[in-house]
Amino acid sequence: MRLAVAGLALALALAGASAHAQQRPAWAIAIHGGTGGSARGGLSPQSEAAHRAALARSLKIGTDILSRGGTSLDAVEAVVRDLEDEPLFNAGKGAVFNADGAVELDAAVMDGATLGAGAVAGVSRTRNPISLARRVMKTSGHVLLMGEGADRFSKAEGLEQVDNSYFYTEHQWRSLERALAQRGLPVPPRPASLAKSRAALEDGLAADHEFGTVGVVALDSHGDLAAGTSTGGMVGKRWGRVGDSPIIGAGTYASNQSCAVSGTGKGEVFIRLTLAREVCALVQHKGLSLQSAADELIGRVKALGGGGGLIAVAPNGDIAWSYNTPSLFRAKAVAGQPPVVAIFPDEP
Repeated sequence: MRLAVAGLALALALAGASAHAQQRPAWAIAIHGGTGGSARGGLSPQSEAAHRAALARSLKIGTDILSRGGTSLDAVEAVVRDLEDEPLFNAGKGAVFNADGAVELDAAVMDGATLGAGAVAGVSRTRNPISLARRVMKTSGHVLLMGEGADRFSKAEGLEQVDNSYFYTEHQWRSLERALAQRGLPVPPRPASLAKSRAALEDGLAADHEFGTVGVVALDSHGDLAAGTSTGGMVGKRWGRVGDSPIIGAGTYASNQSCAVSGTGKGEVFIRLTLAREVCALVQHKGLSLQSAADELIGRVKALGGGGGLIAVAPNGDIAWSYNTPSLFRAKAVAGQPPVVAIFPDEP
């Protein structure tokens, strides 16, 4: 009798495990392009269409990799690289200027399978900081490199180098002028590379981004999670300020035991909350659903006077996003389901 009961219990356990495995999709991915201050109707039709098209294009890059059996790390890097090359977002080309009229870039990547992580802060010559962050994780023996040293490592690793002017865009220069004027700070000399391009970009094309950081979280067919984040930081930043994006556990985190998270928002608050790691801790140790954990942390951000949002994916393929701003530029796709591209709260 005992043997029969034990056999039945084993059969039920195996059936449950099989059902769970069948329920998990082959892959899942979510991306964000930062939070915005404009509710529906606040963006020009041109700007809204441009951002939706860019998110859809980047999403397809990731889904193509994952659907072919590629790794979550490969998908994350490829999608973030595409977003870094897209001038609409505050990452790579199109990143914000600091108070001195230069661009400084931060990025991080994390492997949920091994807890390997790499990050860079304040780089100024590496075209794609997310690739540099991955190289830091893979070959440097360190987790975080900064400034001139990070760029030297990048060059030694053979990554593409560019002049800082490559990252400049007209709409971000105008943002710097407005930000410094509001704070009563002097505006640095206009870069020569922008001297003849004041009307190069129509005002309506630049979205009203509060935090235009980009990020990606992914689950691959092997069951591995990864997260990556890239940003130009805060417009008009001073004194070498670094936000949450390259801080593992704050703006970026991934573990196969819990979830993968990428955030965008008031970096100082995200750092104080160790936001990305805390989302995963609530899932792993308190049994909260991914959406509940995401909402809980964004609530804590608001309680501390911060704004922002996050995206997350769990080992079972669940995707969550949460934000306390009027909009979040976002997209997601799950194997066997139609993709979603959204900006405003009344969208899926």
